[in-house]
Amino acid sequence: MNSVTGSVTDFLLAVEGLTVSFDGFKAVDDLSFYVDENEIRVIIGPNGAGKTTVLDLICGRTRASDGSIKFKGTELTRLREHEIVHAGIGRKFQNPSIYEDLTVFENLELSYPKGRTVVGALAFKRDARVIERVEEIAQMIFLENQLDERAAVLSHGQKQWLEIGMLLIQDPELLMLDEPVAGMSVAERKKTAELLQRIIQDRSVIVIEHDMGFVEDIAHKVTVLHQGRILSEGSMATVKADPKVVEVYLGH
Repeated sequence: MNSVTGSVTDFLLAVEGLTVSFDGFKAVDDLSFYVDENEIRVIIGPNGAGKTTVLDLICGRTRASDGSIKFKGTELTRLREHEIVHAGIGRKFQNPSIYEDLTVFENLELSYPKGRTVVGALAFKRDARVIERVEEIAQMIFLENQLDERAAVLSHGQKQWLEIGMLLIQDPELLMLDEPVAGMSVAERKKTAELLQRIIQDRSVIVIEHDMGFVEDIAHKVTVLHQGRILSEGSMATVKADPKVVEVYLGH
């Protein structure tokens, strides 16, 4: 067994040779990267670099033209979106999609895994275990005192946390967040960094972000994309010192 294939199973996520073309344009071009358990990986790069497309490929929204995405050894490129969710991957988009007319409690309760069947969903009832789990997640996302408030009255940052909570209650092993602190206050950004440190006790997180101060606060490893390929990868300090990254991205 050679060292490359031998080590792939040790990673939570192994992306290898990933390519996708739209009308002949390679949005992601022969991309390979690996994410460890309990890691915060941040993907940065200029607009059009392919960052969101990478998340779309991992969660099955977009089909790869070529390459492999292995999650805990399972090939994801053959699975449908809902199967990838069931495999343990949660995805948060840029704009929060929460139920504004429902309370924080109800939003979290609705997201609680109710079994994989219609019967499971119909038989679902609010038992002590559900209440305990909702309260546990609410505390994690700083909303334990807002459980009875309608989601519509939350601040922008609190809505973002609620949506992260709606994913966390499903207990994914990999969480993917697209610009989680966009539009947040400084205090909310700080708390979001704290939240991510809590989250990775049990899982890994991939974050797309433009806020370099936030990236510096959270990233274990940074992957810089440019024109669908990796321009640089490593710690934030390594990436910041890379002349190619300064020229293409940070210099602007």
